[in-house]
Amino acid sequence: MVIEAPELGVLPGLRHAFFTREGGVSEGLYASLNGGRGSSDAPERVAENRARMTRHLDLPPQNLVSLYQVHSADVVTVEAPLSERPKADAMVTRVPGLALGIATADCGPILFADPENRVVGAAHAGWKGALGGVAEATVAAMERLGAVRSKIVAVLGPTISQANYEVGADFVARFRTEVPGSERFFSEGREGHAQFDLPAFILARLAEAGIGKATALGLCTYADADRFYSFRRTTHRSEPDYGRLISAITLT
Repeated sequence: MVIEAPELGVLPGLRHAFFTREGGVSEGLYASLNGGRGSSDAPERVAENRARMTRHLDLPPQNLVSLYQVHSADVVTVEAPLSERPKADAMVTRVPGLALGIATADCGPILFADPENRVVGAAHAGWKGALGGVAEATVAAMERLGAVRSKIVAVLGPTISQANYEVGADFVARFRTEVPGSERFFSEGREGHAQFDLPAFILARLAEAGIGKATALGLCTYADADRFYSFRRTTHRSEPDYGRLISAITLT
């Protein structure tokens, strides 16, 4: 049901979880731990799944904070549970007991922590967000709360791998224009296409931000249907909808 990163697990004063799709009550396409409020799953099942997540983190259900994710570089500073989901793709806080929860199904969930200065963050990094600077914006927002860049540890959770992320020529051309040297994130694919290494691109952006440590779990959402939801796998199967994975971090 839960995957933890050793790099975060050893840090004092926080808890985190990369929840898989296992251990919930949803059925069918959403089986079983679907945490996505944006899905068409039964709301009561999503609520129960999210309650199970918060129990794992020793928190009440209302303390799992979510965003209305729009593939932006916008960051919200959270100081209390939210009644509405703000449109943004990252959150930061220095308030204990608030779980910052990112929803994904191929895009990259990044959990950040500066345990020494007691600041955490979470970001949703698809290609648009990563290209737009969501990782860098999250680090900057953490600094405004007192974090020190060199003390920040970031872990990228389950994300679609290069082997399963085919893109077109226009996609490659955009990256070549906006990110000089981006050729290293692409490998040859079928004619007119390439394979994009989103995890490597996100890690490169984190490294360029100058944080203390950035690493990835190295798990592919597309390849592991038993544990992970995948938008692209759902699309290839012509399924009508998909569940969302939740990755969360909280100060204790």
